[in-house]
Amino acid sequence: MPVQGGREDSCQLAETNVAAPLEAAWESIRSGLRRDLGVRTFDGWLKPAEIGTLDPDTGTLDIIMPSQFMADWVQSHFGDRLALAWKTTLPLVRDIRIVAAADAPRPAPLLVLEEARPRSVTERDPTLPNFDPRYRFESFVVGKANEVAATAARTLATAEQVSFNPLFIHGGTGRGKTHLLHAIGHTFGERFPGCRIESMSAEKFMVEFIRALKENDTIGFKSRLRSADLLLIDDVQFIAGKDSTQEEFFHTMNEIIGAGKRLVITSDRAPQDLDGIAPRILSRLSWGLVADINSADFELRYNIIVAKLALLPAVEMPRGVIDFLARRVTSSVRELEGALNRIAAYAMMTGRDIDIAFVEEVLANVLRANQRRISIDEIQTQVAEHYRIRKAEMTSARRAREVARPRQVAMYLSKQLTPKSLPDIGRRFGGRDHTTVIHAVRQIEKLRAADSELDADIRLLTRQLEG
Repeated sequence: MPVQGGREDSCQLAETNVAAPLEAAWESIRSGLRRDLGVRTFDGWLKPAEIGTLDPDTGTLDIIMPSQFMADWVQSHFGDRLALAWKTTLPLVRDIRIVAAADAPRPAPLLVLEEARPRSVTERDPTLPNFDPRYRFESFVVGKANEVAATAARTLATAEQVSFNPLFIHGGTGRGKTHLLHAIGHTFGERFPGCRIESMSAEKFMVEFIRALKENDTIGFKSRLRSADLLLIDDVQFIAGKDSTQEEFFHTMNEIIGAGKRLVITSDRAPQDLDGIAPRILSRLSWGLVADINSADFELRYNIIVAKLALLPAVEMPRGVIDFLARRVTSSVRELEGALNRIAAYAMMTGRDIDIAFVEEVLANVLRANQRRISIDEIQTQVAEHYRIRKAEMTSARRAREVARPRQVAMYLSKQLTPKSLPDIGRRFGGRDHTTVIHAVRQIEKLRAADSELDADIRLLTRQLEG
């Protein structure tokens, strides 16, 4: 019994001693996340997070969220970043666990989140990286914007031999680079069981290399990475300006490529646009296949929503709402998926039908951030070029069919693609009355349903303007 009492006192003392460092580290980490992610994203998802208890035996720290939905979302979107931040800021924290508060409401879970929940450690091969189960080729929606990158990724993951190495995938934030990286890992591991896979961000590469230097274990670090049959490096732009890290990265690349192993690297920019990266690294990156992922066009955004809804059979979303979302949330695929998850969660918790008014209420901040910036002048120029008429005809008084119909199309697109009022649109078309604009919009809507050629014209013009 005295031994038990002594142990309890010791544990209480340990908790008291680590409380202050935990709070200080948490403040530092929060400041870094707010800076890196932006105030809007931080306030929406990470500001409510609180630190919980630290298990002194395993070094696992609980991060507490106000709801299970938020816990699942933060785990899938920021889990790795949070874990790395804690490990580098306070080494006594070796892992984190993102959980819902004990008194949090427990709504029925979304199917997409249920599928996304990682398997337990006992079910997973501990020698393989912890690839996100959501990110597979089967769930990657392919369109013109990402077709080359998706095809190359699948080829590298499945072919006995590939004619390119490394594969360098680049594109802006939230376009699917990390999704493809994880899909490659999943498929390669299944296609070639027994092969070694190493996967990490360039930031983690730098942190682990510096730690190896401090601990005089660079041989172990080099051996682990260079013995991999597949090496995946995410966000290589983070080693810009880090000379010693770049030196090690260069030699690692050479070893992997020279040994005929496979290397995949992602970045937010093309190799020639990476400032602060040594020229010899950029040269190696360009040796293989450089595949870009462009901004998703309307058609791809629409198909992504449809694909995600297939995983949510309990969520009914009318076609008009899908169209509205695809047109209004254009910044990135990641934000589009987040918007869809939020709509589904709110609808399931409140029991309300999903219509445009509901979406505008739930996504008010997102829609404001994605406000279209297409101008009426751009629309008039694009339509005039498409129909091969002078742009001046958009404001002229001529009523001949060859100019009147394109003018109506331009008025219709101005109503669809800009926030301008009907009187504002009328004034930009030669001072016409708002009733003329209403007539043009209704006329084009009616004709689109009956005239497939006109409907195709408007779809093409919309894609050109939004692209």
